[in-house]
Amino acid sequence: MIEQDPKSAEIIRPILRGRDIKRYSYDFADLWLINAHNGIKEKSINPINIDDYPAIKKHLDHYYSKLSKRVDKGNTPYNLRNCAYIDDFYKQKLVWAETMRIHKNTNARFPRFGLDMRGDFITDKTCFFATGKDIKFLVAFLNSSMGKYLCSQYVSILDDGGYLMQKIYLEKIPVPIPSISLINLIDRIIDSGDNEKNERQIDEAVFQLYKFAPAERKFIENQ
Repeated sequence: MIEQDPKSAEIIRPILRGRDIKRYSYDFADLWLINAHNGIKEKSINPINIDDYPAIKKHLDHYYSKLSKRVDKGNTPYNLRNCAYIDDFYKQKLVWAETMRIHKNTNARFPRFGLDMRGDFITDKTCFFATGKDIKFLVAFLNSSMGKYLCSQYVSILDDGGYLMQKIYLEKIPVPIPSISLINLIDRIIDSGDNEKNERQIDEAVFQLYKFAPAERKFIENQ
């Protein structure tokens, strides 16, 4: 569609699922969404007019009978349903899976909060996101040993042992005032990749925020 009409690239967006989220990053599965959004009237964002994207319209016309029967369509069968935060997808954001499990595999350590620093991605329903000025601090804090411990205390655990990482639980987690040292550490992780040395430094910086004694640190690390 982009080859047929380069303008198509404006509304074809990469998408992340919960399973794609890693610690500090993500593994993009080369999945894409036609973001023919329905606009936000309150923010003067107009709905996508599919006639402005003829190659995409031609593609969607093959499925028009199904599109027209959707109960969640927007102003036209081509438009997605209303989404009040559609513009937030284009911001830097913290991303995480709706459900997380603790794996022995070191590449899938718990918890797994990632970053989309370019604001490229849309997420599906299995992936949550948050925007704001302190997302670098939050990703370091939540991925730390202290973050793991707090998740175990505040997040609901499912019957199969998975953690239900929904907003109603995460927003209750007490977060200390952001530390410049942690923000600098996360910058290094983004540049060099998640590794054991950086993890230890982050844990140390977080423990210093709480002024934990050695016995308290050991307790948290062993959880």
